[in-house]
Amino acid sequence: MPRRMLMPHKSVFSHSRPPKWLNGPFTMNSAKGGYRVFSANSSPACVELAKRITERLGIELGKAVVYQETNGETRVEIQESVRGQDIFIIQTIPRDVNTSVMELLIMTYALRTSCAKNIIGVIPYFPYSKQSKMRKRGSIVCKLLASMLSNAGLTHIITMDLHQKEIQGFFNFPVDNLRASPFLLQYIQEEIQDYRNAVIVAKSPDAAKRAQSYAERLRLGLAVIHGEAQCAEHDMADGRHSPPTVKNTTVHPGLEIPLMMAKEKPPISVVGDVGGRIAIIVVRRCCNTCMCRGVSYQSL
Repeated sequence: MPRRMLMPHKSVFSHSRPPKWLNGPFTMNSAKGGYRVFSANSSPACVELAKRITERLGIELGKAVVYQETNGETRVEIQESVRGQDIFIIQTIPRDVNTSVMELLIMTYALRTSCAKNIIGVIPYFPYSKQSKMRKRGSIVCKLLASMLSNAGLTHIITMDLHQKEIQGFFNFPVDNLRASPFLLQYIQEEIQDYRNAVIVAKSPDAAKRAQSYAERLRLGLAVIHGEAQCAEHDMADGRHSPPTVKNTTVHPGLEIPLMMAKEKPPISVVGDVGGRIAIIVVRRCCNTCMCRGVSYQSL
């Protein structure tokens, strides 16, 4: 009886091509280039900025609904598929900062649970950036906000002119800190007549470094406003004195702590020549009260 040769088992799908439906249009419902742009709130400024960005990119604005319920809670509804796509969230910060932060957090988490690949927040002005250092019994709120955004699902942030460059260290993902100075310098050169007769004025000693950068690029002089206005940050008494204001007589005479001298605030004065020139005031923070600016103008 002839012996039967046993051939190795060959799978039906081992060398066959995948079905056509795997390579068809049903693979992913993605936009042009695999990314989408969403507006995080319904404020006119944010919607207008998002529309201009999408028009420049040649894509449609992402479909989402952001609204406030009757009890004040924020609700976000994503009305299209974002699975496997890179999502850009445009969020401007109006006067209601806390509501804008919650809108950003909730939309980020909604996109994360919708299986978005990457979520990039485009925030021109990063909120709570002024609270980036410890003050007495306060807290570093900027670090708290960075942790909340990371936990919500953000993977990247694009912002402009952070209050402190060190804020980027609060995040555990990349942060692009863009600069508006090239556009401002171009505006000064094109729109201000006889700008060569101008002088760059730092609103405070803290803004002197930035003002010096502007002056060097424009080849102009530099002046600094020295002193504190009534709207400046005050050292409010919180019941804590370090070092103590009263000597402790029980301590060894060689270990006495010196008394703290009272802080004297000098009047506002201008250091530099500004007579007969165009004063271009450079501030450190992008948000300042009108009273502070008015005092600066009067001092010039």
